[in-house]
Amino acid sequence: MNALLPHGLDRLRPLLARAAVLLDFDGTLAPIVPRPEDARPIPGAAEVLAGLAARARAVAIVTGRPAAQVRALLPVAGLRVVGLYGFEGHPPLPPEVLAAVEAVAAAEPGARVEPKGPSVAVHVRTADDPDGAQRRLRRALEPVAAAHGLVVRAGKRVWELVPAGVGSKAGAVAALIDELRPAAVLYAGDDVADLEAFGALGRAERSGLVAVRVAVHGPETPAALEEAADAVVNGPEGLLDLLRGL
Repeated sequence: MNALLPHGLDRLRPLLARAAVLLDFDGTLAPIVPRPEDARPIPGAAEVLAGLAARARAVAIVTGRPAAQVRALLPVAGLRVVGLYGFEGHPPLPPEVLAAVEAVAAAEPGARVEPKGPSVAVHVRTADDPDGAQRRLRRALEPVAAAHGLVVRAGKRVWELVPAGVGSKAGAVAALIDELRPAAVLYAGDDVADLEAFGALGRAERSGLVAVRVAVHGPETPAALEEAADAVVNGPEGLLDLLRGL
């Protein structure tokens, strides 16, 4: 693993009271598990986040999960949670969309459908053939999405159908930066969507914001994310060690 560039933390620490610490959840604060509902933050996560929330401009989780799920797992005073990448509150998907997605997923033994209100995810981690299922499901889900004004987004062993034009990690991060006007931002994540969030930091950085991008390494972390990061840490435990250093 690459250590965090010393000047990155050195530039961030003096600005912490005016800094935003933005974090993914699954694979970043909680280990990846076969069933998403079984995910739990690693020991010490709540305490570290509580300490940061008391000292930083803001600490926020930006997640594809509903915000209520993360708040239940991390009941930390002052912690903000942006659920569904910012499109919570949109109308739920109609039953016919869920039925169509269920029918597609049923063709892949072990694939699991997770309705999220305005979006729906199809998980293949427990499928009999995860790699093949992910390829085949993309082709099968695209027509369903197109017929209902949705787009198909990729994640680790998951496809998610979301409303077109809303709810990206880049958009959620950019909205937080616009709202908070921090002097510095640290963002940490481990998945494809986190690369988009890195891009949002890059755009803000050109306006003078101090940005630190952290990739959380795991068996499925995209190589492109690690290459774009200022630092790579080893799993959620490595991230907590880094955050304790703030």
